[in-house]
Amino acid sequence: MRKVLLAATAIMLIISSCSKDDDVQQPPAEAPKITITTPDGGFAVDNRKWLKIDPVVVSDSAATTYTWLLNNDTISTAKNLLYAFGDAGTFTLTFTAKNSAGSAQQQLTVKVTEKTYTGKVKVFDYFPAPGQFTNGLPMWETGNTEQEMIAKAEDQLNSNGMISLGGFGGYVVLGTDHTIIRKEDEYDFLLKSNAFPNWSEAGIVMVAIDANGNGLPDDEWYEIAGSDYNSTETIHGYKITYYKPDENKEQKPDGMYMLDTTYILWKDNQGQSGFLSKNVFNTGPYYPQWKGDSISFTGTLLTSKNIEDQSGNGTYFVSKPFAWGYADNVGDAEENSAIKISWAVDKNGNRVKLPGIDFIKVHTGMRAEAGWLGEISTEVTGLLDLHLKK
Repeated sequence: MRKVLLAATAIMLIISSCSKDDDVQQPPAEAPKITITTPDGGFAVDNRKWLKIDPVVVSDSAATTYTWLLNNDTISTAKNLLYAFGDAGTFTLTFTAKNSAGSAQQQLTVKVTEKTYTGKVKVFDYFPAPGQFTNGLPMWETGNTEQEMIAKAEDQLNSNGMISLGGFGGYVVLGTDHTIIRKEDEYDFLLKSNAFPNWSEAGIVMVAIDANGNGLPDDEWYEIAGSDYNSTETIHGYKITYYKPDENKEQKPDGMYMLDTTYILWKDNQGQSGFLSKNVFNTGPYYPQWKGDSISFTGTLLTSKNIEDQSGNGTYFVSKPFAWGYADNVGDAEENSAIKISWAVDKNGNRVKLPGIDFIKVHTGMRAEAGWLGEISTEVTGLLDLHLKK
């Protein structure tokens, strides 16, 4: 009986202790407090360059929300602001932090200076896959290094020339002398090409922001989700490896146009392998001569079912274009040749709202050949900011 009484007493003590803890009054939530350090001379930036403001917000709520307003328009809901003004002038920004207890607000004045930009293209990297124009657009000469080929590609794009990216995966990384701003419901930029009716050599487009401010394309990349991004025939994360051929090996021709049907061996991560052919019209090396014995590329692969031999005898091929969202897909004068930054998605396929971009990467998006016309290879002739005043 005594044991029972002791146990009951212990239980009552535990219940009493829990009840006292539950009765403790929690301190009331407090509204956020904002501190923004203004630089000497105030906030100032050139147009089409990033304005970065990182407020200090003291808040005891994890559910604090943030809003940046420009002329009563919301330009960001992130705590830290990254924004580029299209025009010069003096602007007022309003920053608000809000939680369940209230809100805090601070206004800032920003002076934006007009700067004139040329739109000249900068090439950060040029790495073509094997292709019939790989060592000709731009021209490779014995002894040329990787950096020299990058410089040649840049010169081509700034002198009304053309560069070829070769077969699937070959790429170029571009920038310009300013930030390309995203404008709601408008096309933002155009990758100029040599596309023409019924001949698409579609290139996948990637974009990035110079978030760390070092002027280099080493930040997160986002893919422009074109019309076939979610197609069941599109392969994301496709990887291919090409092997440097022996240019003196025995050739295996086929018909009038194929000089060597077993020219460059490739293998992919889908368990497939094959050869890139050499045709009689371009008999020089197709493998980028400044690269090693094997090269690999990874990216989004589009279907090749758009390619048809409409002649039935190998003389007339078409490569029907995709609906929108790709480089070298339709002629430059067509509306669906241009790109909207609002089409960008992250690595998980989620839409992202980028205020603008600083870098663009294009890679050939198809692994296919069209008979005597050779491999599908994306070509680029320039980059045009559709919002830049001329």
